[in-house]
Amino acid sequence: MDMQFVQLAAASFPEIPVLAGVIALGFTAAVTIGSIAWYNSRRPAGWEDKERPGFIPKVK
Repeated sequence: MDMQFVQLAAASFPEIPVLAGVIALGFTAAVTIGSIAWYNSRRPAGWEDKERPGFIPKVK
């Protein structure tokens, strides 16, 4: 009976699209959080006089 449940669950659960969605969401979150951290950090050499983009929130 347990094997039938496993086969039914495997057949009805779309693993690949869910996995791809989780990976895409994680990548998007990492890029967004990294961008916010980058623009709110001290600027590296050569970037000191650059302005912060308007869509980046100020984090204190």
